[in-house]
Amino acid sequence: MAASNEPAETAQIDITELSDDTVREYLKNNSDFLQRNPDMLDYLQISHASGSAVSLVEKQVSVLRERNMDMRRRLNTLTGNARDNDKLYEQTRSLVLKLLEADSVAALCRTFMTSLGAGFDVEHASIILFGEGDSAGDYRLESQESAKIEIGALMKGQKPVCGALRKEELSYLFPDAGEVGSAALMPLGNGAELGLIAVGSSDAGRYSSNMGTLFLSHIADIIVRLLPRLAPGTPE
Repeated sequence: MAASNEPAETAQIDITELSDDTVREYLKNNSDFLQRNPDMLDYLQISHASGSAVSLVEKQVSVLRERNMDMRRRLNTLTGNARDNDKLYEQTRSLVLKLLEADSVAALCRTFMTSLGAGFDVEHASIILFGEGDSAGDYRLESQESAKIEIGALMKGQKPVCGALRKEELSYLFPDAGEVGSAALMPLGNGAELGLIAVGSSDAGRYSSNMGTLFLSHIADIIVRLLPRLAPGTPE
């Protein structure tokens, strides 16, 4: 039987070129692929920053190590914040108790000034009460009209004001403080009818407009409730 001159029929394989997106989609839908084909881990390599290649397993270990370090940093930050909050709570509690023990307006103001400087590391502190007469003793008494002329824009409403204030405003709040770059001010009473408290720093960025003012508001609320109970006027 004569051999045929026609070439033998070969099997044709339809190979479709795989794109990155196709492989990504397949692996997403088959998350256990490497578990079912563990030998593939030896063929998969990822370029390292140093230029060498590492296996997928080594890369996963590196990623997990970095995540672990990041989690530790976050945990340390949370732990540090918790310690700071505990310290602030104890300091605030101590200050409130001392304010409650004050038996005069002068004692109240003296306690406020002393405690903020010693216990809270506040560089400059001020408490100004509004009323008629001359300032005497351990607290500062000013007329509300004069305060409106000097810092009227800061006394509107009952919300704290923080930031780098004008030089004239800072000089009014802290006349003996020297160089002051920023301050936080809290009115006492609606529209600052009773006065105001303020803290300042030579650092222009220490008290910014986006800082928390819960502590200052809390202390202001305490003082507002105590002032009417104390004998007005004459200091000790």
